[in-house]
Amino acid sequence: MMHKLAIYDMDRTITVSGTYTGFLIHVAARMAPWRLILLPLVAMMMLAYVLKIITRQRLKEINQGLMIGWHVERARLMPHVESYADKVMATNVRPGALEQVARDRADGRVLVLATASYRLYVEPIAARLGFDFVIATDHLSQDLRYVRAKIAGENCYDTGKLRMIKAWMAAEAIDRSMAHIRAYSDHVSDAPMLDYADVAIAANPHKPLARLAAERGWRRVDWPG
Repeated sequence: MMHKLAIYDMDRTITVSGTYTGFLIHVAARMAPWRLILLPLVAMMMLAYVLKIITRQRLKEINQGLMIGWHVERARLMPHVESYADKVMATNVRPGALEQVARDRADGRVLVLATASYRLYVEPIAARLGFDFVIATDHLSQDLRYVRAKIAGENCYDTGKLRMIKAWMAAEAIDRSMAHIRAYSDHVSDAPMLDYADVAIAANPHKPLARLAAERGWRRVDWPG
């Protein structure tokens, strides 16, 4: 049996803007507004990442600790996670992306959301979008009472995202030779995923991906915000 998959990146592919910083600010403002005074430290950590002083993974962990806390009770956090998912759906989703998701669903494709964002808040968004599966960055305490500002395994980014897609396919008993994959992304860091796909689609690409897509003959779509 041929498995028909549609794999989507989330931030700036389905959404108009990134979701991670917005998530941190949304939760901080509702759980501990005093943490908003730490935003300059968040900016400093981003600069440290740009200067290659810290890794992307460590950047995410530190900023979560600063804005939400290093060890937060899940039951206290989840209402704010759900309200953030509602906010994303109301203000930060591209109508064209929703239309394409609907077309892929009608085409009988399994819908997979593969993103570097945290599973913690991606799953509620994915449920609202109608996705079947989520491949995302996990917390070390993903299934425990407390959420720690610590990533479990890989950050779902670049070649790490492709490894996680392959691991998910293996877990679902989907052989690559028996799968037809359509993949969507806005960012050149997803080139490994797009290369792996049968149909690669540069969706609202930034300039490096637009150039790469032109070189490799990948399809380009531009969904308005």
